[in-house]
Amino acid sequence: MNATTASRPSTLRALFVSSRPISWVNTAYPFGAAYLLGSGVGGVVYFLVPYNLAMYGINDVFDYESDLRNPRKGGVEGALLDKSVHRTTLWAVVVTNVPFLVALVVLGALSGNGPWSWLVLAISVFAVIAYSAPGLRFKEKPFLDSLTSSTHFVSPAVYGLALAGPVWTGQLVAVCVAFFLWGVASHAFGAVQDVLADRAGGIGSVATVIGARATVRLAFVAYLVAGVALLFSDFPGPIAAIVVVPYALNVLPWWNVTDAGAESANAGWKRFLWINYLAGFIVTMALIAYAFTH
Repeated sequence: MNATTASRPSTLRALFVSSRPISWVNTAYPFGAAYLLGSGVGGVVYFLVPYNLAMYGINDVFDYESDLRNPRKGGVEGALLDKSVHRTTLWAVVVTNVPFLVALVVLGALSGNGPWSWLVLAISVFAVIAYSAPGLRFKEKPFLDSLTSSTHFVSPAVYGLALAGPVWTGQLVAVCVAFFLWGVASHAFGAVQDVLADRAGGIGSVATVIGARATVRLAFVAYLVAGVALLFSDFPGPIAAIVVVPYALNVLPWWNVTDAGAESANAGWKRFLWINYLAGFIVTMALIAYAFTH
């Protein structure tokens, strides 16, 4: 067995870990629900794996230096990719994403909703690249970081809807607004645990600007407002409002956290990763019910 052959398993494992398998459902759940509205199984596959590999793989490559100093990296919360696989990771992103994107563009044309679906897809892909890529680095621009991160998770659902072409009622907009606020809150809370490390590394974030305590409170309020927004949606949308409760309760213990103790929020972030599974299931079922009743 030569060195190249021996390295393949480790390279594949690195790519697998970099795609954050624990977070696949965060993008596949919303698009999976939209599948029932006519979006197609190809989109489900794309937003399940290739999309996540692009979102997290690009981030892991260009965040390598800061990740070396972050004790959270190297597990489910983020891969620590060796420099030897950086080029391979970027090529893997291109190879796995481009064919699906071409297919989805064609699907948009066939659906009769091409222009709108193309626009949403373009925004989605741009947000994935802009968050981490040199020259853009939206992740280092306070407040824009949370908005961009939320776009990563909301855009697959909006794209599925754009393909299906439903009538955009106020109730449907309320659901999307609630989802977007959830994304903003989740990213903001995730930034709390890295306040000290980000400041030491000269990296900006919503948490480094307004502080850990204010960021936790911002996340808490955003979760609650997301729940309120769902109350303005058609049944069974209001039922999904209950999913904000575990998220809000999860951040509440850090209501008065100081910047010095911000790293303790990592415990809440780990719980957040698992809460997503239950909440994602409930929201997806609500979207499916909406699809069958409207």
